[in-house]
Amino acid sequence: MTLKHVNKDFSAGLAVFLVTLPLCLGIALASGAPLFSGLLAGIVGGIVVALLSGSEVSVSGPAAGLTVIVFDSIQRLGSYPNFLTAVVLAGVIQFLLGWLKAGRLSSFVPSGVIRGMLVAIGIVIILKQIPHALGWDADYEGEFEFTQADQRNTFSEILEALNHPHPGAIVISVVCLGLIVWWDYSERKEIQFFKTVPGGVMAVLVGVLLNQVFKTGLPELSLKESSHLVRVPMIRDWAEAKAAFNFPALEILANPQVYLSAFTLAVVGSIESLLSLEAADKLDPQRRISSQNRELKAQGIGNVVSGLIGGLPLTLVAIRTSVNIYSGGQTRLSSFIHGLLMLLAVILIPQWLNFIPLACLAALLISVGYRLAKFEIFQKMYREGPDQFIPFIVTVLGIVFTDLLVGLTIGLIVGIVYIIYTNNLSAISVGRDKETVLIWFKKDVSFLNKAHLKEVLAALKPGDYVFVDGVRAQFIDHDIFTTLEEFQADAPLRGIQVEFKGITRRKISNRKNNAILQKTIISQ
Repeated sequence: MTLKHVNKDFSAGLAVFLVTLPLCLGIALASGAPLFSGLLAGIVGGIVVALLSGSEVSVSGPAAGLTVIVFDSIQRLGSYPNFLTAVVLAGVIQFLLGWLKAGRLSSFVPSGVIRGMLVAIGIVIILKQIPHALGWDADYEGEFEFTQADQRNTFSEILEALNHPHPGAIVISVVCLGLIVWWDYSERKEIQFFKTVPGGVMAVLVGVLLNQVFKTGLPELSLKESSHLVRVPMIRDWAEAKAAFNFPALEILANPQVYLSAFTLAVVGSIESLLSLEAADKLDPQRRISSQNRELKAQGIGNVVSGLIGGLPLTLVAIRTSVNIYSGGQTRLSSFIHGLLMLLAVILIPQWLNFIPLACLAALLISVGYRLAKFEIFQKMYREGPDQFIPFIVTVLGIVFTDLLVGLTIGLIVGIVYIIYTNNLSAISVGRDKETVLIWFKKDVSFLNKAHLKEVLAALKPGDYVFVDGVRAQFIDHDIFTTLEEFQADAPLRGIQVEFKGITRRKISNRKNNAILQKTIISQ
């Protein structure tokens, strides 16, 4: 961590802090956990994980993707202290996964799926913040699922918000969004003041000021209800401070369910963290490459600390990371500052934080969502071809219409299937010149290529002369070899002449004498 970019990192950390605060509270509420547990997880994610992480721009904290798992685990284990034991164990498992270098598995995720995840997150941010911008805040801040707990979905919630608009919230969100757009435009014009002071922070300050003006002169426009404002739990004395912390219950270790919950949290949290890390590296303007294994260890230690003091499980979070990057964050110092600000604000000025309207935070998040989901990204992915666009668009639709983890799973499955499909088609090439047919293996062929090969062989006609070239294939699977062997035997009956070159069952290299042991049908 360096102080070279302290000005940019501080302003970015401040912007992330303002956005993170209501998200932490909302996720805790949705998880059925104490509200303060969300704040504790956010503080640990900012201070502890930021110091240990290998990523310079990522931000960790409680994640919406774990809310269902957390809620079910608390119910299954019987109490929140029992659940905290599972969080600590999950952290230990994550650390071991990092030590075993399991982080490299994220490298096998197709880039189209990662890009689709980023765009989908941007779309979901915009859709989920529209009700807050309109002043209809029936659901918690940070919700990500398409089907909501109140039996509505993302789109029906927007329609409901349009039927119950709050004029004051609309004014605040429109003014703040306009301010952010103008600020970004002025920053691109290289005006130093706008490059130094973050537009997101100014939008929040303007939102607070507008609401206070409404309270004084236009009370019908002011946002008074707690559902329209940030609501940080107040700690007024030592008794309330002690009550804010929960600690793991060791007696639950005798219950096998705690280990199942710990394993589930560790695996799901690790997957979300690793994929978000890949996304963060793609968003990083400096294109720095982060260590996946170091990140797993950092997340593991963070979860151990969070569980020990009563916090929710945490992951690397793409939304907060995006806010950090687009607010100008340069190093891990910005994430550390956001965690430190959360700690100080909760202790010293919680009553001030409760003046912040959710409408101005909605404007900030909508601007981030737009940057993640620009139409130009869809055009770029389309131009890159079906092998990139299909997994990309499936991931986008999957996340928007389900949730992050389910959508990613759908996108990953489609991406892998599409890669296997295109790889199979490209492994075998066919050329025809009148009755002469050339079939050549451009790379290794396995049983996955068998269906395509059989189609090619079935399409041959009587009188064809077929030359099959397998020189470029270092490995030919037994199923492929058997198919060709059967074809060679049946070819005379079909009036087809066949010649093979380099078609072998397998090739084994001996370093000492460089001999090649092979079973050959016909070799030239």
